[in-house]
Order: sequence, then structure tokens, then C-alpha cells
Amino acid sequence: MTERLALFPLGTVLFPGLVLPLHLFEERYLSLIGDLLERPEPRGFGVVGIELGHEVGEGAAHRLAEIGCVAELRDARPHPDGRYDIVTVGARRFRLKELDRSRPYLQGEVEFLPEEPGADPGPVAQRVRRLFRLYRHRLTAAGAGSLEPGDPPDDPVALSYVIAASLILDGHEKQRLLECDDATLRLEAERDLLVRENRILDILPMIPAGQFLDGSFHAN
Repeated sequence: MTERLALFPLGTVLFPGLVLPLHLFEERYLSLIGDLLERPEPRGFGVVGIELGHEVGEGAAHRLAEIGCVAELRDARPHPDGRYDIVTVGARRFRLKELDRSRPYLQGEVEFLPEEPGADPGPVAQRVRRLFRLYRHRLTAAGAGSLEPGDPPDDPVALSYVIAASLILDGHEKQRLLECDDATLRLEAERDLLVRENRILDILPMIPAGQFLDGSFHAN
């Protein structure tokens, strides 16, 4: 069974539970928010990754990712010139089945996806929590950034999304995490990514800065 959903193509991957603020200025997205505000709550649209194209302009969004996430509208603040600042929160994931380009903004027929913990998520969740604490510490020590303090959630589904949203990765790897069928598979992928990223962060202070500039540094 599918539902019709307004779509917002982005170069950013949205995960369930993640807060996503947006500044809307293009006519098509002002039309989208106008239509959305006329509907009863909860109000939402689909955020879907761009695989080919751009967020704005004539060449926007030629090819979209198959899996996206609903952004539930929590706040909308209009500007005098018609622009909007909005705050959304990631909700359900969906699979994009069909595109409709007949309106000013994209719409799609989507199939909502279940959120399953998977087979025995406990052991890998425990390992990921330890690796994530180390990652957060090494990220700060290397001067590469910092993450919000606090303990990750106990629920394996929520944990898998918090880790996915917190990791500093490229869009393709983020999208791969969003597409995992269940929390156990997502946590296993995050375990491997955290092992890799911790190794990189561990050697960062020992590498002369020039090696980053001349392209001689490789993660392998």
C-alpha cells in the first residue's frame, strides 16, 4: 500500500529522530510549505537524497535515492518577503515507488518501511556504544570537531539512528546507513565504520599537515 507524499530533495540525509532546520526561498518549496500549512497536523513531507543533480537551479534532482525519511513540521516562521524558516524532525522511512512532476514541487508514491530491531541487536549495540565513546573522545582530541555529550539511547533502533546522524561521513555512507533493513544491520555497519574512523583519528596527530595537502594520505 502506498501514499502520496510531497518531496524535498536534499544533499543531506535525514534520519528518524534527527532535527532538521531549513530555510525556504525557492518558489516551489514556498508552494510546498503553503500547501502543508493548510493541512491538519501532523504535517510532513519526504526528504530524499539527491544522487544526481543539485538542490537548487535548473539542473535540480535528476535522480533521487530510493529510500528517504519523512520530515515532520514542528515550527514555521515566515519572513516579510515570503521566505520561511522551518524546523522539522525525522519520522518514518519510506521507499520511493513513483515520481510525480506535475506540480511546482515533486510528489511521490511512497511505501513506508517498518522499524525492526533485527536479530539479537544487544551484543553489537554494546560494542557500538564503546566505539562511539572512543570516537567522540578522539574526535575532540584530534581537533577535528566535537559531538554533544550524553549517553546514547538503550533502544537499538533509536541508537542506530543517533549514531548514524552523529558520525562524520560522506553522503553516500550516510545513505547506506539509512537504507539498512533493520537496526542490527545498521549497527553492524556502524561498528565497521567506527573501527575505521577511530583508526584514522588515532593517527591524525602523527601525520604532518603537508601530507593532507599533497594527497599522499590514504585511509587504507
